[in-house]
Amino acid sequence: MKTTIVASNSPITVVGGGQVGPDDLNDALQLAPMCVAVDGGANLAVAQGVEVAALVGDFDSVTSETLSRIPSARQFKLAEQETTDFDKALRSVAAPLIVAVGFSGGRVDHQLAALSSLARHPHQRCLLIAGTQLIFLAPPNLTLPTRAGDIVSVYPLAAVRGQSRGLEWPLDGLELSPLGRLGTSNRATGALTLSMDRPAALLMVPRDLMQQVAQALLQPDAAGWPALAE
Repeated sequence: MKTTIVASNSPITVVGGGQVGPDDLNDALQLAPMCVAVDGGANLAVAQGVEVAALVGDFDSVTSETLSRIPSARQFKLAEQETTDFDKALRSVAAPLIVAVGFSGGRVDHQLAALSSLARHPHQRCLLIAGTQLIFLAPPNLTLPTRAGDIVSVYPLAAVRGQSRGLEWPLDGLELSPLGRLGTSNRATGALTLSMDRPAALLMVPRDLMQQVAQALLQPDAAGWPALAE
């Protein structure tokens, strides 16, 4: 069941307890100043002096010291074990854009679960910082100011079709699928225009395009997909 815990008209940073680079949280907060912590991500936020607007998760990896520094009214323990903490956060936050850190690297099963959560919540425009890359669910339509030579990967989570302009190997006429043709390691020839027929493709682009990607995802023509039925 979806219950909104935090709602904002501005982008929100969601921080998890996975590997976080030295600039990840700061870069996210530059785009999205409000911070929602997911379980152990609160340890990092509190240690860096970041105000936590809400803490969600099952609290199995947040320290007692961290809990003591977050007002109890901002702590939302969701004890069910059928979904991951990142999944709980995505269904608990309402914002025009979510910037997520601390959900890549480390354990591969955790990272795969986070990528699946992006597809489980297609209505959320969520930008995942992952090392030198940005990962997000490709919206119905998107225009990005990529540069010639930029690596652009389109990874299908299910069978999906799309159209593209500005890729060395266009997507037009192709069906991508995880057990068939992939769209990884493509290259931009200039600005990218992309459209997809369903919410089943992850787009991966260079991290130094973060400001441009965030702006593109906030454009009306990049409107998210409908929410999946409960």
